[in-house]
Amino acid sequence: MAEWERRGQYRLFGGHKVFTVDVRASGSASPEPLLILHGFPTSSFDFCHVVDELSRRRRVLLLDLIGYGLSEKPDMAYTLDLQADIVTAFVAETGIRRLSLLTHDMGSTVGGELLARQAEGRLPVEVARRVLTNGSIYIEMAQLSVGQQMLLALPDERLAVDAGVDASAVAGGLRGTFSDSSTVPDEDVAGACELAVHDDGHLLLPRTIRYIEERRRHQDRYTGAIETHQSPLAIIWGTDDPIAVKEMAEHLVQSRPDASLEWLPGVGHYPMLEAPELFLESIERALG
Repeated sequence: MAEWERRGQYRLFGGHKVFTVDVRASGSASPEPLLILHGFPTSSFDFCHVVDELSRRRRVLLLDLIGYGLSEKPDMAYTLDLQADIVTAFVAETGIRRLSLLTHDMGSTVGGELLARQAEGRLPVEVARRVLTNGSIYIEMAQLSVGQQMLLALPDERLAVDAGVDASAVAGGLRGTFSDSSTVPDEDVAGACELAVHDDGHLLLPRTIRYIEERRRHQDRYTGAIETHQSPLAIIWGTDDPIAVKEMAEHLVQSRPDASLEWLPGVGHYPMLEAPELFLESIERALG
């Protein structure tokens, strides 16, 4: 955690302390910057193996959404609007006016809200192209895990310290989303889980997971924007994802025929951890 923390800085947005990472392009050629949005229940650390290679050609921006990773974790109701507000404030502070967007899991829903806002003229930045990977954009098709269903069945409130949810439970849930053929190093899982439980984040899981309910209520807005936004769309999908099943990617292509689709065989829900080199190659192709 300390090593990843040294790569970023804390900023204050909306009265909340937010952990951000801003990696400048190391090469001379620099297309539009890339903004990366992580998923539930992890953090920007998910992309630790690909961020340096991605930044060889472009500036790369990452952040931990509120309630995640190293960002502030207040005991409050969490909304996708709030997360989109935080992302917008971060991008506005950098002064960037045009960017590419890479989203994973819940980050794809936050990205959908950003795209909807741009269509309404309420986003102070242009999304030039997009890469979407393993996100439950059609929530009715999602195969939620037993752990996710359990969290959604709980009240929207902070867990008691003795509730039985700890780092090992988070690690088990994370590994359950990997392909059976994946060999993610233990230190990667430990790092992701250390950040998830940091500052008692594991006790807030019944609160942060409510994005699924919000997605159900407003799917037309989020997924509608993903389907119709004018920017080029590339889809990169782990074929063995047990939650965001491959049929979601196929359905998205049917709704957006001009989108490109690249399968990652033998990869589950976290391609950036399960197959970082393969994932990186796919992103580079998608971003041109």
